[in-house]
Amino acid sequence: MNINQNQFEILVYVEREGGKKITQRQMAEGTKLSLGVVNKTLSELVSLGLVTLDEDREVQITKTGLDALEPYRVKRAVVIAAGFGSRMVPITLNTPKPLVRVHGKKIIETLLDAVVEAGIPEIVLVRGYLGEQFDVLKDRYPNIKFLNNPMFNESNNISSVLIARDYLAGAYVMEADLLLANPRIVRKYEYCSNYLGEYRDMTDDWCFDVKKGLIKKLNVGGTNCYHMFGISYWTREDGKRLADCVEKTWKMPGGKERYWDEVPLRTFQKEFEVAVRPCEAGDLVEIDTFKELKQIDPVYAMQ
Repeated sequence: MNINQNQFEILVYVEREGGKKITQRQMAEGTKLSLGVVNKTLSELVSLGLVTLDEDREVQITKTGLDALEPYRVKRAVVIAAGFGSRMVPITLNTPKPLVRVHGKKIIETLLDAVVEAGIPEIVLVRGYLGEQFDVLKDRYPNIKFLNNPMFNESNNISSVLIARDYLAGAYVMEADLLLANPRIVRKYEYCSNYLGEYRDMTDDWCFDVKKGLIKKLNVGGTNCYHMFGISYWTREDGKRLADCVEKTWKMPGGKERYWDEVPLRTFQKEFEVAVRPCEAGDLVEIDTFKELKQIDPVYAMQ
């Protein structure tokens, strides 16, 4: 059964709430849809037999509703964790940046815990610098699969995605050094290929120009744009296409020096239709330098 994106968002929200009593206003807040759209979409879902709505307005997803979501299920998370993190020196001289603790918890654990909580069954981690240290994650995440990137020090992060190219279909691709504060942005289901982005009046960092919800241009610095965060999702079809395009880019002159995100958003942009998935300020934090780390966690202030 084909469902539209509004129907998808409501179904995902109801499924995740797991039988709690939900008001339409809560749905509107949780899905970022207007109350009018929520009411209209709920009526559609009831008519299709995808949810039930009792006399107390309590919503439950049906087996048919779960079946309708199944084609959108995320198969795995591919986590890119090979880099050195030179701007985090001295803390990264002996520890890979994703394994640095912030308020007592490893940065990467904020991502992996969210993946597990969402019910995503596979985790594939690409490691390079001090790669053996990531073995410590096996106890907490027994299903984790490691891929080794011997090229991490002589190429950009495109090499990590090249190594993981067989795992991109139906997958999140995540930068391992993002400190995730809102685990709900990692979901069991995704409707289409997308990047997380936060709307900003101005940014000096990587950002998207967006039109009608779709990414039209990737920039470094911009106004009235979406700041790019390193969490994206790729459908089964787009993931297979992305694998081919990454391999083609790698073989191009200068291809090894490119960021992998440039492949679908610049080099082969016409091959992809990628949406922006809006997130809020504070949902996740990028810690780019040791100075920023000290500001976030005072335990490092004396170092």
